[in-house]
Amino acid sequence: MSDILVLLDHTSTGALRTPVRELVTLARDLTDGGVHGAWPADGAEPDEAALAELGALGVTHVHRLTSDADVRVPAVLAEGVASLLDATGATTLLAVSSFENKELAAYLAVATGAGVVTDADALERADGALVAGKTVFAGTWTTRTALRTPLAVVLVKANSVVVSPAPVAAAPQVGEHAFTASPAASRVRVVERTERPATGRPDLGSAHIVVTGGRGTDGDFSALEELADVLGGAVGATRVATDEGWIGHDAQIGQTGVTISPRLYIGAGVSGAVHHRGGMQASGTIVAINSDPDAPIFEIADFGVVGDLTTVVPQLTAELRRLKG
Repeated sequence: MSDILVLLDHTSTGALRTPVRELVTLARDLTDGGVHGAWPADGAEPDEAALAELGALGVTHVHRLTSDADVRVPAVLAEGVASLLDATGATTLLAVSSFENKELAAYLAVATGAGVVTDADALERADGALVAGKTVFAGTWTTRTALRTPLAVVLVKANSVVVSPAPVAAAPQVGEHAFTASPAASRVRVVERTERPATGRPDLGSAHIVVTGGRGTDGDFSALEELADVLGGAVGATRVATDEGWIGHDAQIGQTGVTISPRLYIGAGVSGAVHHRGGMQASGTIVAINSDPDAPIFEIADFGVVGDLTTVVPQLTAELRRLKG
């Protein structure tokens, strides 16, 4: 059996969420056995495309977690994952670093005594222990944390691992792992769920390219959305922009919002306050567009443009369209 279990986050239609591919690649490189995946059976079944992709990445077993309670509730899912870890003998759980999974990890830690690392961007074995790398203090420090507990839970940030296929593809065996939730976990029920309107853009937390707007947009994100669509990226915002109601709070990037690490971050009208920098400073390449040459964002930018975003962004979008033909 594998000593690593991967939580297979998926959409309501049964398609894998993009960062899961990174987790499977990472798990495959850390274990000598096949990779096992946990699929919360929340009404969406793994479709043929998802199973084929998992097999190409090296997943040998997919365990459907079913229960008499709602597995969308983190407390319930944590009990199911703990049960599956025990059944498979896995000593490590890998999951995408998201708000929901951080709550799941907290429940697991309380129930099992597991060591937990969130927002990891690297993972290796050293001196008999798993060692996770992550940035802290608003991206100013790089740390390494050794997990020496019998059970380790590591939540990995999106865009931290280069996805690669397995040397030999597998044909995943799909099985059911049923569990009974405790009365305490079952006290919480999901009574209603509202799907976000589809934009056609990638999820903010896992996007390779993010275009972000701040106070300098004065509430008009149309130029930024157009640029994001040309680049195939997501649209983010600072806390000021979301507090003003210019864009939804789910787009907020920062210490009290989403933490991102895209390969390309473009900030337009973003001053670069420390609480925002804490959520994006790990980005691969940072481009800043601001009319204030003294804006703090320029201190960490790889490329900076001092100018009015209402002029610069449309010009950038037009040039990218020209280059793309």
